[in-house]
This record gives sequence, structure tokens and C-alpha cells, in this order.
Amino acid sequence: MAEPAILRRHGSSIGQPLTRRDGPLKVTGAATYATDNNPPGLLHAVLATSTVARGRVAFLDVAAARAHPGVVEVITPANRPPLAQDPDAKDSPFNFRMELLQDDRVRYAGQPVAVVVAETLEAATEGALLLAPRYEAEPVQAELDGAEVFLPSTIGVGTPSALRNGDVEAGLAAAEARIAATYDTPMQYHNAMEPHSVVAAWEGDRLTLDIPTQGLALTQARIAGLFGVPPEGIHIRSPFLGGGFGSKLVSGPQVLGILAARMVGRPVKFALRREQMYGPVGHRAPTRQTFRLGADATGALTAIAHHVRTSSSRFDDFFEPAAQASHALYAAPALETTTEAVRLDTGTPTFMRAPGEASGSIALESAMDEMAEALGMDPLEFRLRNYAETEPSSGKPFSSKALRECYARGAAAFGWAGRPRAPRGMRDENGLLVGWGMGTATFPVHIFQARARAVLRRDGSGLAETGAHDMGQGAWTALAQIAADSMGLGIDRLEFRAGDSTLPDAGIAGGSGHTATAGSALRAAGEDVVAKLAALAMADERSPLFGAGNAGVVARDGRLLRRDDESRGEAFESVLARAGLEEIEGQGQGAADPAAQERYAMHAHGAVFAEVKVDPELGQVRATRLVGAFAAGNVINPRLVRSQYLGGMIWGVSFALHEAAVMDPRSGRVMNANLAEYHVPVNADVPSLEAILVEEHDPHVNALGIKGVGEIGITGSAGAVANAVWHATGVRVRQFPVAIEALIADWPQF
Repeated sequence: MAEPAILRRHGSSIGQPLTRRDGPLKVTGAATYATDNNPPGLLHAVLATSTVARGRVAFLDVAAARAHPGVVEVITPANRPPLAQDPDAKDSPFNFRMELLQDDRVRYAGQPVAVVVAETLEAATEGALLLAPRYEAEPVQAELDGAEVFLPSTIGVGTPSALRNGDVEAGLAAAEARIAATYDTPMQYHNAMEPHSVVAAWEGDRLTLDIPTQGLALTQARIAGLFGVPPEGIHIRSPFLGGGFGSKLVSGPQVLGILAARMVGRPVKFALRREQMYGPVGHRAPTRQTFRLGADATGALTAIAHHVRTSSSRFDDFFEPAAQASHALYAAPALETTTEAVRLDTGTPTFMRAPGEASGSIALESAMDEMAEALGMDPLEFRLRNYAETEPSSGKPFSSKALRECYARGAAAFGWAGRPRAPRGMRDENGLLVGWGMGTATFPVHIFQARARAVLRRDGSGLAETGAHDMGQGAWTALAQIAADSMGLGIDRLEFRAGDSTLPDAGIAGGSGHTATAGSALRAAGEDVVAKLAALAMADERSPLFGAGNAGVVARDGRLLRRDDESRGEAFESVLARAGLEEIEGQGQGAADPAAQERYAMHAHGAVFAEVKVDPELGQVRATRLVGAFAAGNVINPRLVRSQYLGGMIWGVSFALHEAAVMDPRSGRVMNANLAEYHVPVNADVPSLEAILVEEHDPHVNALGIKGVGEIGITGSAGAVANAVWHATGVRVRQFPVAIEALIADWPQF
């Protein structure tokens, strides 16, 4: 049987479904996470956090906390040492303002108000309770309604808050059919398995940190600025993260653990409790999204208007870029997206897996289904009629042809052709209502700046280094595959180092861009060291490669070979031995190509098909089957890519059916700040998942031709599930996640 094209060997490692190199470490408990480190003399730090959302701390019983046996220090605004940089300063989109005990003001519930340092975790916890804070509370604003509305200048990271192409009102007026609908998405919290934590140890002005971070250099620079020390004096170790989803791009309350270690002169371990992760480390902001769509008699869209209301905190700016979802998928002669915002008494929102695209796409895909319904068209047929071949917001060409194949292959695998158009048309053998829905997936291609180092050794082995981050996505494996192929080595002959700030900067693990970013640097470093080795061989009269300059040389399986005659070649070891070298080193950089980015729009695409079953008496909804087909450029490791797609699809189910922070509007407190009541799917909630890898070659995105896969799976899945609920019940729920009470409030009579 022929090998599927998507699994075709690109090199000895790239394209292969290798298992995770770090897998044995993780399943045996040998992988070292931040709080697994216990240096001698370790103390423990615990936060005391605010129980009100706005006001000031009027009293802390510091004496009672200090009197507790085992308590070493209590840090409050009254005795906190000064910092070299104002934590309220903001000189980068990634440097969010921090609450580091700079004053007694309370800006949100869960804000740190004191730190207790003790010999044991138990003593520190009890000491924090003994502080018994009292507050002068002020009225809070915790909902999108009732607050003053304003227009932010930008959303996300520098995107204009308004975009207008064409005349939307004229397009709507000329339409044969029109819909207008409003969709609400809730506040959501990252809830990575590993809480935010740090183990900090000072030696004079030199600092060693074990901290989970998605950006080693970013964290190093931020902490250096706050404490007034050189970045190179801070050594960060972060080989493994227990998830991050955007919340670990920058250091937050962990800085208080670092401050505590400096203040007491001993190493300190600091970790948030689960409920403390609902406040100081970011969240996805709520949105209210209003769509107005128009289409002509052929089903072609004539106008798209997408208006968003979202929120940020009172003291900092991050506005969920939900409207960006309408910039990249569907063609219309008139497109308008606008965003307005309110300020709430919450912590500042931040990047959360598929920021903007996740919340925007569930609304967009629901609106597209409502438009198809108004036209009497099949939802897939309507999308095929309207998917864009150039980016709607910019007019730049992009690789959208693979999307048609995603639609076709996903629909065929799912059995979409058997879907009745009218809702409530299917039941299973147990009488449950069955619904089928679909959604289109998309996510932009990002690449940041990175550096890498590659070394070939005299014993025939190699070393590749870059300060990469593994949050569970498989970076230890995929990046090693890229490095091994670029150096002409089998992966078993390669030592790969990552997760340490002493290594070359690998950029950030965010925006689904880490493999492209760090991988491009590793590829360049590998090519550089091979070129240097080849130059030695071609200049050596004793080498069978002498004088092969015009023909060129290729590296494969630890050997240099003439391109025009691969029978002529020699092992890496031989070249180095004759040159009297123990090793040879290459350097590489990865970065975006400005010319390509100026000329082309860059996106990954996909299509997701979902089945739900609904109890006709109770209104209980279960997602029973999802099939997704995705095209994301060259595939480094199909096993890891498929895993990322499945994880994104599960998150989409969570977005549509499960996940929401419940805010008490009176107190401004999150009422379900735990994993018992903040619902996310478990295995029983998603019994059947299938991810199809669609082959795509896009030469413009980067030298490796790869696109990110970590977030795209959310974008089509949430809308597909929401649309399936409508198809099963005939009830269009526009407030997410879909709740039983929303269904039964408008339940048809059977």
C-alpha cells in the first residue's frame, strides 16, 4: 500500500511520526518541573489575596502572622523593598502591569495583598490566614452592561480596532436575505495543570530561577528590569511546563517569590493555589458580538458587519481581538469590523489559546449557519460558495486552495452528505435528538526571531541548542527532528538542549509559532555547520570531496556526499580528524521574511464537523463525534500534529458546551474558581475524535514551509458544536457555553 502523502519522508527525521523523546521522563516522573527543585535552605512563600474587587486594604494583622512558629517574614506594602522599575510601567505589549505590593489599593478580587515566608508550606499558609485583612470596599463593575463604553485605538497586539472595506450598508440593502444576531462568550481562565510558580535563589546580584515560562528571554529581561540586575546575571531553567496557553508568556505574581528570596537571603519556593489562578495571571475577556450579514439570491455574501464589545481591567489594556475572525475567511464586497470596550474590576485579560480567533469564530460560524438557514442552503454549500481566495481584510493572496480539500475530506469522513437540512430530523436508537454541524477553522501564521547553535563532533555525533520551551506540545521532539535533518544526522546521534536561558534565544512559545521560529533557527544553524564542514573537505586534497565546490555537497546519515555522484563521500568524523578538530560549530537565526509578509497573507485552514446528541426531555447535550480536516503546511511530526489538532478540538467542545467563569456581579468575585465547578471536558465528554492531515505546500510562510497547529483546532470546532445543537433541537442558542436552561426556555413541543 502506498504511504499517505502527508507521511512521506522529507528527510531521515522530518515527516516521521516519532514518539516523544521526553515521554519516558514524563511517564516515570523523572521530568523536572519548576517546583520539583528543592535547593538547600529552602523557604516557602504563600500569597494573601484580596476578597474584595475594589477598594483598599485597611488592616493586616502582621503581628499575628509574625508570631506564628515557623514564619520568617511577612511582606506588605509597608515593608516591601523598592524595585528598580515601576511595576505599573508598560514599555511592551507583553509587559503587563503587575500588582507587586506597591500600594494598599485593591483593583480586583484575588489580587496579592501580602506575602508570608516560612520554614514550611503549612506555616506559610497558616500565617497568611492569620493576616485577616480588613478592607474599605468600593462599588464594583463586573459585567459588560452598565459600564462606560469607549473605543480602544487597538485590539490584541496593535491591530486597529476598526476596519472598513466597501459600503456595508449598501451591501445589506442590496441583499436578498439578511440576518442580524448577537452572541455572548464568557470570561474564561487558562487553568494550566501546573500552577504559576517559581523557585528563586540569589547569590549576591546573581539569580537562579526555576520557573515555567513561555518566553525565557522575555522573562529574563522583565525580571532584570524590575530588580536592576543585568539580564545575563539571571539564569532561568524551564525545561518543562505543565501547560501555559498564553498565561506564562510573562512573569506575574512569581515576582513576589523572587522578591521574598532577596529579602530573606534564602532560596524561596512560591506557587499559586488553584483558586489564586483566577485573577493575577490573566484570562480571556468576555465578548458580546453582533453580526449583520447579507447575501444575494445565489448565496454570495454582499456584506459582513461584525461588532464586538469586550472588556479590560481598570488599570491596563488588553482587548480581545474577536473581530479578527472575520478578517480571514469569507469573501464579501463590503466588510466592517469594530470593537468597543468597557473597564471592569478584574485582573487584566491576556492571551489565551487562540486569542480573538476562538471567541470570534464561534460567533462567526454561528452567524454563517444562520445565514445559510435564511437562504435555504446547506451550511457546507454556503461556505464553499463564500470562502475567500485572498485575505478579505487586506486583499493579499494566501494559500486557501487546501481549504476546499479540507471541506471535502472532512465531509466525506463524517458522512455529511446524509445530513437532513431541517433541524430535529434525526434520532438515535435511544430516542435522543441527533444534530450535525460544521465550522471553518483558520489561524494566522506567526514567526518570531530566534537563534540556535549546532555542533558536529569528532565522534560522529551532534549537538543542537536553542532556548526552546516545551509546554507539552512536543517541542523536544519536533525541534530535534528539524535539527537532525539539517545537520545530516540520524536523530539517535543528536543531543538536543533546550529550556535554559544560557542557550540561544528561541523567541516565545506562543501564537502557534514556536516550531516555525525555533525550527528555522535550528535549520539555519545546521546548514551553517554543514557548510563549514564541507568547506574543510572540499579544500582538502586527501578528501574524496576535494574540488566539489561547483557540484556541491549534501549531508546525510553522518556523511558528506557529492550531489552529482553520491558514491563519493566520507564520514563527518574523517573530515574533522584530518583537520585536527574535536568539533565544528555553526550559528543560525530564524525570523520572518519581510518581503513575503508584505506580499502574502499567511494562514492555516481547516474544516470541522460535529455530532451532538440531546436528551429531548432533559435538554442535556453531549458531543458524540468530531471529525476535523486541517491543512497547515509541511508536517514535521504527524503524530504530534494530530495530537495538537485533537487537543484544539476538545477545547472547542469545552468552549461550546462547558467552560465559563461565573462572576458574582455584586462582589466581583469568580464563584467557580476551582476545577470542580469550572467545567472542562473529560474523556467521557468527547468519545470520538478524528483529525485528518491534509497535504499542503506553502513556500512563502518560512524556509521550512510549516504553519502552527496548536490553536487552529479550537476555531472551527466550537462553532461546529454550537451549530450541531441547533440542528438537533431547532433552538439557536447565542450565549455560550450552551446551557440546558437556554434550550428548555425555548423548547419545542413534541
